[in-house]
Amino acid sequence: MEERQKNGNLVFAVNGERFELPCVDPSTTLLQFLRSETCFKSPKLGCGEGGCGACVVLISKYDWKLKKVEDFSVSSCLTLLCSLNGCSITTSEGLGNTRDGFHSIHERFSGFYASQCGFCTPGMCMSFFSALVNADKGNKPDPPAGFSKLTSSEVESAIAGNLCRCTGYRPIADACKSFAADVDIEDLGFNSFWKKGDSKEMKVSKLPPYDPTKTFSTYPEFMKCESTTNMDSSRYPWYSPVSIEELWGLLNSNVMVNGASYKLVVGNTGTGYYKETQRYDYYVDLRHVPELSAIKRDQAGIEVGATVTISKFISFLKEESKINFGSYGKLVSEKLAYHMEKIASPFVRNSASVGGNLVMAQKNGFPSDIATLLLGLCATVSLMTSHGLKKLTWEELLSKPPLDSRTVLLNVCIPFKKDQSSPQTHSRFLFETYRAAPRPHGNALAYVNAAFQADVSHCKNGVLISNIHLAFGAYGTKHATKAKMVEEFLAGKMLTVHVLYEALKLVKLAVVPEDGTLHPEYRSSLVVSYVFEFLYPLTGVHSSISGGLLDGINDICVEEVTESSNDGCISQGRKQTLLSSAKQVVEFSTEYHPVGEPMKKVGAAMQAAGEAIYVDDIPSPPNCLHGSFIYSTKPLAGVKGIQLDPNQLTEGVTTIITYKDIPTGGSNAGAITPFGSEPLFADYLVRCAGDRIAVVVADSQRSADVVARTALVEYDTANIDLPILTVEEAVEKSSFIQIPPSFYPKQVGDFSKGMAEADHKILAAEIRFGSAYHFYMEPQTALAIPDEDNCMVVYTSSQSPENAHRAIASCLGVPEHNIRVITRRVGGGFGGKFVKAMPVSTACALAAYKLRRPVRIYVNRNSDMIIAGGRHPMKVTYSVGFKLSGKITALHLDILINAGNTQDMSPIIPSYLINSLKKYYWGALSFDVKLCKTNLTSKSIMRGPGEVQGSYIAEAIIEHVASLLSVEVDSVRNKNVHTFESLNLFYDNIVAEVREYTLPSIMDKLAVSSSFFQRSKMIEQFNQKNTWKKRGISRVPIVYNATQQPTPGKVSILQDGSIVVEVGGVEIGQGLWTKVRQMTAYTLSLIESSWAEDLVEKVRVIQADTLSVVQGGLTAGSTTSESSCAAVRLCCNVLVERLTPLKKQLKEKNGSVDWPMLIRQAQILSINLAANSNYVPESSSSRYLTFGAAVSEVEINVLTGETTILRSDIIYDCGQSLNPALDLGQIEGSFVQGIGFFMNEEYITNEDGLLVSNSTWTYKIPTIDTIPQNFNVHVMNSGHHKNRVLSSKTSGEPPLLLAASVHCATRTAIKAAREQLKHWDKLDGSVSEFYLDVPAILPVVKTQCGLDYAEKFLETLLAQKSN
Repeated sequence: MEERQKNGNLVFAVNGERFELPCVDPSTTLLQFLRSETCFKSPKLGCGEGGCGACVVLISKYDWKLKKVEDFSVSSCLTLLCSLNGCSITTSEGLGNTRDGFHSIHERFSGFYASQCGFCTPGMCMSFFSALVNADKGNKPDPPAGFSKLTSSEVESAIAGNLCRCTGYRPIADACKSFAADVDIEDLGFNSFWKKGDSKEMKVSKLPPYDPTKTFSTYPEFMKCESTTNMDSSRYPWYSPVSIEELWGLLNSNVMVNGASYKLVVGNTGTGYYKETQRYDYYVDLRHVPELSAIKRDQAGIEVGATVTISKFISFLKEESKINFGSYGKLVSEKLAYHMEKIASPFVRNSASVGGNLVMAQKNGFPSDIATLLLGLCATVSLMTSHGLKKLTWEELLSKPPLDSRTVLLNVCIPFKKDQSSPQTHSRFLFETYRAAPRPHGNALAYVNAAFQADVSHCKNGVLISNIHLAFGAYGTKHATKAKMVEEFLAGKMLTVHVLYEALKLVKLAVVPEDGTLHPEYRSSLVVSYVFEFLYPLTGVHSSISGGLLDGINDICVEEVTESSNDGCISQGRKQTLLSSAKQVVEFSTEYHPVGEPMKKVGAAMQAAGEAIYVDDIPSPPNCLHGSFIYSTKPLAGVKGIQLDPNQLTEGVTTIITYKDIPTGGSNAGAITPFGSEPLFADYLVRCAGDRIAVVVADSQRSADVVARTALVEYDTANIDLPILTVEEAVEKSSFIQIPPSFYPKQVGDFSKGMAEADHKILAAEIRFGSAYHFYMEPQTALAIPDEDNCMVVYTSSQSPENAHRAIASCLGVPEHNIRVITRRVGGGFGGKFVKAMPVSTACALAAYKLRRPVRIYVNRNSDMIIAGGRHPMKVTYSVGFKLSGKITALHLDILINAGNTQDMSPIIPSYLINSLKKYYWGALSFDVKLCKTNLTSKSIMRGPGEVQGSYIAEAIIEHVASLLSVEVDSVRNKNVHTFESLNLFYDNIVAEVREYTLPSIMDKLAVSSSFFQRSKMIEQFNQKNTWKKRGISRVPIVYNATQQPTPGKVSILQDGSIVVEVGGVEIGQGLWTKVRQMTAYTLSLIESSWAEDLVEKVRVIQADTLSVVQGGLTAGSTTSESSCAAVRLCCNVLVERLTPLKKQLKEKNGSVDWPMLIRQAQILSINLAANSNYVPESSSSRYLTFGAAVSEVEINVLTGETTILRSDIIYDCGQSLNPALDLGQIEGSFVQGIGFFMNEEYITNEDGLLVSNSTWTYKIPTIDTIPQNFNVHVMNSGHHKNRVLSSKTSGEPPLLLAASVHCATRTAIKAAREQLKHWDKLDGSVSEFYLDVPAILPVVKTQCGLDYAEKFLETLLAQKSN
């Protein structure tokens, strides 16, 4: 103990294991340490920005004064290791594991089918565990046995910052809510714990037990005996001053003043936004200065220390609002806490400081919410400068130049107003905050944030504004600002409609986004909307105007202004709760038991505990190096050279690998597809922004990334043509990619004849699609290890190890038998781990080959997004003829597909697109499809490639026809749904029997189960009564053309009777291993049916190995699970044929026989217990159709453009599902990913085609707060299909297409808003003829509702008054 105090070493614990580090690089993050220096790999590097939650761990600190442990979650990718002296870290392995037993969180995640690819699951578990631990330490009443003190709403909020691309969140929410004290167990979704008909008590008893009194200690006792002294600064360049005086002396010491670089740190979360490439000489930890970490309150206000975390400030405000501490203080505390809970996510707020957030806003122009809130509250700040202490208003500080490095923000003071209310004056305080963001409950920067306060008095003639403050931020300006011109205009005025109207005009002039701001018109509109929301309820027009104009006016987003005659404050309650519900109907069959059973996903609990091994979890071999790509930022240019930043050239940087390093006999091939190869590196010319130029190789991934990020590429654009970036430019220059004739889809009928039969025509209407990013949670990664005899072993996260194998061999110029590629599991793929994974493994192998050392590449998220290419952008021009009835007679499309600069898999897109578009009976269908070759990154397959666009094009055309005819869209859909005959006409007689065409019955069932027609009428009534919220509902069908691929399989029975299975398909989260396991057990149980249950447990499916199972093909198209099962079935049939005679002999001899006895005897008799096969589907069964439909209902906020999905109902035909629980998960996850495409994921590029929305800050996939609030799925068993694998059908991709129902419902809601404008005689254009972009993000929705909706409303009021 004495020795440790003298040493001042860095000491901490991980999962109860003590670590003491005599020295460490102070820039090392906790995640880097855990993954490189320990065996604990459950925290994953998903983004490095604190934006995904994959790296979340629990930090536990011991408070020596209070003698208690403080537990909180953090992003380990941002947390500096040196900041954890004396702390304990718990990862998901620490909660439970395979050997010691899983935690009930792990078991419930598994039992509720809440883990698919599993990459995000450990972080999700730790976010939830943190909330669980803290809730059970709280003062709430004791919950029922087996539950925690958490509420269902708190449960969902706890995981709202964690991203998952696979599940759609519903099962995750259910797994977590199963711990909630207030949960109705009947509301929890489909799971493996209980059966239909079980009582509530029985269901509770079957859940994996949770006893909060028996949870393990998060802070080991031995840590309480450790020294709490600071680390020795002579060995760690890390200072932890304990007073303001010491801090001042340190910052003004000779060391700091004389040019040394240093960084002030608290939570280090700012590095998630501002990527650091600078190396600092010193770090100064501000958290140990007591004055900076304190929160004080008195009658004058609240003083918040700069190092107080945002979470602690929120907790303080919540407690403050419960204390009778003045009405103003209570009001402000409530509003601030509610707003600040939407900043970042819990695991970021737990370490991010209030002061750090404000300093980023002041110095860097960070679009901070807190900065705006404090500006609206007229806060003051205290600073420590090199000249002493200084106090000034926050507004003054914002107007000053950026703070210098020796100026420290000490605290912020929020002043309280004195209560001045009285029955005589009727004076009141009014305070409200606002924000609109891509995600309603946080983890997204705001388009605009605002904070308003006012002193108002109620008089006989209305409301007098005595004083008002209007603060706005994030709208496209460097700092939050006040609308002083508006404040001065309103002060002292009686608020009337006219005054408000004039104020709104001034707001537009006062708050103007700077040039270059994204969606400037929308942001300006939001500013106006918020002022309108704030002040309109005070105008008193509710009682003074009649005549029906204001029907539904009380639905304004601020709701009715609630007044209390006692406290003198007006609280405009707008709180939204986050509480989802769902219902699942799962039909399954026991005919092929255990196939068809809803078994848990193999290894799900292991994934939750973080024990599942992904490529980056494989320990680095000795002397391993790390690579990072340097890519082009220009679309078409010569490469003159690469200059590395000399400040980053440490001893750890080894070399740069370019195309010149490809060995003699090798080729510059990074990827190989059926349509050709793609270059690994640009040679003398880059052909797109994002083109790979080189790989930097260094001794750590961090060093390689920093060097690559700071590298300067010298370009030469002289004598080089202008780049082709758009499809129009490609057409102009005849730049196309050939579509092989066999891949060009067939046209149907006579278009000219169909158009001649039409009563109406739409000519040359346009639809456009942007791109989208796969956002697999595990970025692209590979590990290459040189082996003997010029061989190479490569571990890769790939959907096609076989193709990666070919590409590596081709690049290195070696025989394919010299290369071995292994893929155990993939942390999400969605098509992005096929072609786009190959260059990563190939570059890795090339570097390892040249350097003769192991090399691994883990592509950082920003680079991954830029290089990945994404979904195909398109321009579609259509002409359609139709009858008065709505029946379409002919459709022609001119389709321009932006394929990027190489073929990739683009030639398959036209047929996929047309096949999904054929879901309606168009009469005659003709088209001209061109693949445009441009200087963009080559576009690749992504879940539902071409199909999601094709299916949506069909819906857009139906909507357009309905709008021109002024009829209900649903009636036009019904008019054009296929008959059995027309279906086979369009799909080449693919459906053999009428009963296989299930779409008409699905549509009818869905109309009943979703109450579609009744709800449509209710929505119509809602829209008539509500001015500021509008609802829409839509029913959308799909027809999906699935194609099976040849797939190999291999089954081996070992001596103890255990079974090893290998297949060509790769486990990417879809449950392929589980279905294969079930199929193996079923087929082998044909020897003896009673063995089926035991056989399931004996089966292990192992990794894909290209030297063990050849012709592995591609895991894509959603049918690989079926094909793999079919391959395994063939293998097992061979084994059954070999073993059945022996079983009969043994039974005759012994009377009974079990599996172990059978296998022992087979071994003795040298019966071959291994079989391999290659399943090749017959032509009659290689293609089939599957069907589904969805009804979605949305509500839009007309003032902000925010869209809430109130409910989605899906019925999907799974045939006879191989595992209905897994298929249910695929349906939900696919649908939610489709919501991202249609509603959330804005893919933004610059003028050179370079992706700029390349981070979790700017690219927003769905989160738990953006999924349907009520999410109902029916997995339909449509019976026998003789040409299917045990009558099964695919489920992975088709449901994504159904998410178009959300977009179509949004369009219907917008139409209602436009009808409102027409009612006011204020609509420019048609009610129903308008174009709604994909994705329909907030600015898109608001624009189509009317950017000046509030002003037009007031104009109508004023006009009616004047009449």
